Amino acid sequence: MYKPILLVVMDGVGFSKTGLGDAVSLANTPTLDELLKNYPNVKLKAHGSAVGLPSDDDMGNSEVGHNALGCGQIYSQGAKLVNESIQSKKMFTSASWKEVVNNVINHQSTLHFIGLLSDGNVHSNISHLIAMLKEVKLEGVKKVRIHILLDGRDVPATSALIYVNQLEEELTLLNDDSFDAKIASGGGRMKITMDRYQANWKMVEEGWKTHVLGEGRMFASAKDAIVTYRNENPSIIDQDLPPFVIALNGKPVGKIIDNDSVILFNFRGDRAIEISMAFDQKDFDKFDRKYYPNVVYAGILQYDGDLKLPARFLVNPPEIHNTLTEVMVEHGVNEYAISETQKYGHVTYFWNGNRSDKFSNELETYVEIPSDKVSFDERPWMKSAEITDTLIEALKSHKYGFLRVNYPNGDMVGHTGSLPATICSMEALDLALGRIKRVCKEEGYTMVVTADHGNADEMLEKNKKGVIQVRTAHSLNPVPFIIVDDDNKYEFVPGEFGLANVAPTIVKMMGFDIPQCWEKPMIK
Repeated sequence: MYKPILLVVMDGVGFSKTGLGDAVSLANTPTLDELLKNYPNVKLKAHGSAVGLPSDDDMGNSEVGHNALGCGQIYSQGAKLVNESIQSKKMFTSASWKEVVNNVINHQSTLHFIGLLSDGNVHSNISHLIAMLKEVKLEGVKKVRIHILLDGRDVPATSALIYVNQLEEELTLLNDDSFDAKIASGGGRMKITMDRYQANWKMVEEGWKTHVLGEGRMFASAKDAIVTYRNENPSIIDQDLPPFVIALNGKPVGKIIDNDSVILFNFRGDRAIEISMAFDQKDFDKFDRKYYPNVVYAGILQYDGDLKLPARFLVNPPEIHNTLTEVMVEHGVNEYAISETQKYGHVTYFWNGNRSDKFSNELETYVEIPSDKVSFDERPWMKSAEITDTLIEALKSHKYGFLRVNYPNGDMVGHTGSLPATICSMEALDLALGRIKRVCKEEGYTMVVTADHGNADEMLEKNKKGVIQVRTAHSLNPVPFIIVDDDNKYEFVPGEFGLANVAPTIVKMMGFDIPQCWEKPMIK
């Protein structure tokens, strides 16, 4: 018998394969343990080919994870999408690419690249930057400056020099009398430029000062900056390194000025939107830019299709159609989506196939609980209690046929690298699960529990020398899918499943027809 369904996404909670720093198992989680023991469940693949990424060595992330959860299909995403465009040369024939390149050639100005310098394949890939550098030289660009954001989050925590050295080696091969390319500025991704969901505009302002204005502590090279900051604070990891400006004879080598062009080479949207707003919007008012250069700005992708941000982009995004929400709207189902700021966009924008607007203002209700502006290891419970309070009110209203909630704890606290804090975050999450489970049983809901990728399940790793070190990146581990319903006994069919199998399973539970373009349901 059909019952209204609540889908719980435990962000960043997987099943550990190594047992190294497994905060999920180390935490006291009686509710999660009981659900896994007493209710039907399977493990889902949440990375690589299951979410449209190039290979199974590629970690999943919350964006592609929620795309797959929300549409029941697998689309080429992120790195894979850009890889295909570079390999086919389609990127270099796009109107935006030609505009960016022709602008600097015609004005004999500078082409700037801004982005995350790593091969993490979550926000960016250094190979994309190198491919573009080689192409712009072939096309006659004379001067290039690169503004690097240091990772340590989707790759090992102190690996920045590996990527800086790789880039510097490429620049040495490219530079000659006709081509001058240099690193111009940089800083840790959690210190400058890469804020998301407008939670901390100060980060973006610091990035603007660093990249555009050339203001900040000056160094002779990026390597010099990184080594100096590490010597000053031996415990610091790459994502938290302060901003730096590369200077020659006391002057910045790469301020962004009128008639320059700028390419943001991050392909993931959430942490690219705000800096794009600062470049693209003339009436921007989130901070005082001091100087707003007249540049040709482009993203490697368009980060928000509804806001048309940025206006210029090099690779067309996947056109995601036939989402779960469209099916729900077609059947007149009232939907409810809730999370705190850090993951609000995931249960709305990414869930609905990279769409900012609702499919139906009447049938869709979105609720955002503002996140705290503190380091999440200092407050690992985050907003789990407030989310749960508000969600319970919605459940008791009996207004909605399908509800979804994202608890960011396992992912956001996991990224800090603090195992004790992440254990605490899992225990806070488990308290929320217990409260929700009771209400769902009392009010007649089926509760479905899953995750979008792993993180908290693997907080430590062995480096190439066999030494155990802190891990801040997502894991390649599978995630749970649990159906909690004491009235209906669901049985899984044999097979291997991924996140894209969730939507068809939910639709089958609700008794609706499954779109032919979707993956198969997991239940009989």
